[in-house]
Amino acid sequence: MRLVFAGTPDTALPSLRALIDSPRHDVVAVVTRPDAQSGRGRKVQPSPVAELAEEAGIEILRPHKAGDPEFLERLRQLDPDCCPVVAYGALLPQSALDIPRHGWVNLHFSLLPAWRGAAPVQHAVLHGDEITGAATFQLVKAMDAGPVYGVVTEEIRPTDTSGDLLARLAESGAGLLLATLDGIEDGKLEAMPQPVDGVSLAPKISVEDARVDWSAPAMRVDRLIRACTPAPGAWTEFRGQRVKLGPVRLAPDATGLAPGRIAASKNSVLVGTATHPVELGEVQPQGKRLMNAGEWARGVRPTDEDRLA
Repeated sequence: MRLVFAGTPDTALPSLRALIDSPRHDVVAVVTRPDAQSGRGRKVQPSPVAELAEEAGIEILRPHKAGDPEFLERLRQLDPDCCPVVAYGALLPQSALDIPRHGWVNLHFSLLPAWRGAAPVQHAVLHGDEITGAATFQLVKAMDAGPVYGVVTEEIRPTDTSGDLLARLAESGAGLLLATLDGIEDGKLEAMPQPVDGVSLAPKISVEDARVDWSAPAMRVDRLIRACTPAPGAWTEFRGQRVKLGPVRLAPDATGLAPGRIAASKNSVLVGTATHPVELGEVQPQGKRLMNAGEWARGVRPTDEDRLA
């Protein structure tokens, strides 16, 4: 099939590579978000999808809005059979959805109808799900509500961050997307409506949402930090300054500490929660480099009056 692929971040790259390498399909163009500032120098950079498309000699479309008349006209000229989508990052109007013969097929990183929205992997980790997965479905105007073609499942491991889990889903999901497009071309695959029960929403997790509440149970603290790693990054405050936190280790056998209270020793840095302490891993004080918690504690020398808040 003639394909126009829509995607933006690194997460979309395994799928785009699989489609480029497929002998059955021809990726005639990609749609991605406009170049944006990134990195410490805030230089304007193309998206990862744009970079891969350029390497492969594929036409790149960067509409500011997917309803722009110029973009819609070019999409019609390209005459795609189908438009696969992976983490494009913008809403598609009905005028765009109507152009390809087989519609737009989205790879979403949850088992729909669970976790519809922008942050399905983060919410699966945050809420302690044991199993998640990816689904391919037909895009419709309502958010992540279209009929489903297929799914793959993935176990959530006890130490998984959202970054770990998303990396695995991006790879397994690429195979699912390719198989879905093969099935559509063969006329052997039919999308099935999503169940009306079991719908849950996964809105974007903001920086403020990522602040650790030390009065919560240790398990909740652990899940929040893993869910927010690598983005937006969990954080707390120490002596009025922000400190970013990497994943922690549950320490149920440690001596109890009041929520936010710090106990630093030669071998570990513990912080109290509503239940039992957690052991800090890596931390990044405001304006400084990432370091292990022991190095940080030796530098700041927390006292009995100090708290993480």
